[in-house]
Amino acid sequence: MQQTVQSMKYEEIKTDGFLSNFVNCFWTSKTLTKSSDYTILPDGFFDLIIEIKNKKISSVKLTGIWTVPIDIKTEIHTVFFAVRFKPLAIELLENINLKSLLNSSIYLGTDFIGIDNLAFENFKDFCKHIENYLQNRIEQSKTINDLKIRLFNEIYKKEVFNVREISEKVFWTSRQINRYFNLTFGLSLKEYLNIIRSNQTFKDIANKNLAPQNKYFDQSHFIKEIKRYTGVTPKELSRNENDRFLQLLTINGI
Repeated sequence: MQQTVQSMKYEEIKTDGFLSNFVNCFWTSKTLTKSSDYTILPDGFFDLIIEIKNKKISSVKLTGIWTVPIDIKTEIHTVFFAVRFKPLAIELLENINLKSLLNSSIYLGTDFIGIDNLAFENFKDFCKHIENYLQNRIEQSKTINDLKIRLFNEIYKKEVFNVREISEKVFWTSRQINRYFNLTFGLSLKEYLNIIRSNQTFKDIANKNLAPQNKYFDQSHFIKEIKRYTGVTPKELSRNENDRFLQLLTINGI
């Protein structure tokens, strides 16, 4: 999926197969005509973002999972190559404590997972490099098990947003799941499910459908939850004045 919106060009490549348990997508963007301010909304993922200037790495940043909206500024003529990881991917990245990165980010060395060897002229070459690295890590990993994969598959089915029901489906107690989430990601499963539910409404909101889906009890609950994770009401979010909310600009292709 490739889009050009105002001053930014954006492209996204989805993953499939077993790798999709760890990667939501690869994405790249380029600011075209002017510097821009955006607000990034919580989506339940974390990103490895490489900033490129003059075809060279300017910075390498790893974000945590966001539970609050975050404001960013992109400079003109800046290119980003990035990976949007699902939480389970943290088990493939060495020496990274995702819990400590909740609502924050860190800068990494340009040699992180060998990306300093790339030319950064071809986005697909970048994607292939990351895929190869992750596949090698999957083969070496001893911590990934079917239970965790089943857990996240249930979470992303978009059908259940209740901790107890998910616990029963994967045969893993709620207490154990919450311990895993808090120790690994820095938040409870309930909080994570709320973020996923909120994120799944963005496409409807972008298309001006402001009626609460069956994921919410009623209109009041819907408005309260959306405002909690975006800072604005669903109506304000749908207007997206000044193209502030980046995800709503690209949501129809996501």
